[in-house]
Amino acid sequence: MFHNIPKAIKERMSYLEKLSQKQNKENTPPMQRLRQIPPETGKFLALLAASAPEGTYLEIGTSGGYSALWIALACMKLDRKLTTFEIIEEKARFAHETFERAGVDRYIELVQGDAREYLDSYKDVSFCFLDAEKEVYEDCYEKVVSNMVSGGILVADNVISHKEILDNMVQYVLDDMRVDALVVPIGSGELVCQKL
Repeated sequence: MFHNIPKAIKERMSYLEKLSQKQNKENTPPMQRLRQIPPETGKFLALLAASAPEGTYLEIGTSGGYSALWIALACMKLDRKLTTFEIIEEKARFAHETFERAGVDRYIELVQGDAREYLDSYKDVSFCFLDAEKEVYEDCYEKVVSNMVSGGILVADNVISHKEILDNMVQYVLDDMRVDALVVPIGSGELVCQKL
């Protein structure tokens, strides 16, 4: 996957990385800023997504579409489709442009709205990346894990960088008998769960 990333995807990833750095330097307000994972987390997600069992792929929190591009590499390899949710209309429009320019729109379905209103209808979830507002993590986790296939993988971002907010949720997941879970110290900290 990483040795033959299509040129259009590489170019859009590079553009998003530079834009994100610029916004951070300029202190762009949080709701307008692209919130994206570092490249090493993207590679980690792509590897996990490529090893997930057959089923539904979800992402909760699209932002500019950067993490979805990494997951799309696995979708392209396996001929699967990712459904990604973005609640902020402006970011959803920008992500749509990302997917078109990167040439991955046939592998990604973008839903503009609150993922919690849709998640109950997605069954046989085999992979999910959760990277939204932290106060929705527990609700999203419950909805996804309840509909997950055995061996399915859920990854939640920012569990180290936002430890004070997410600590109770992380402990709940680590104790959840439905999954095997651990925290991986990559990027902002990834909570990785596999459905039993």
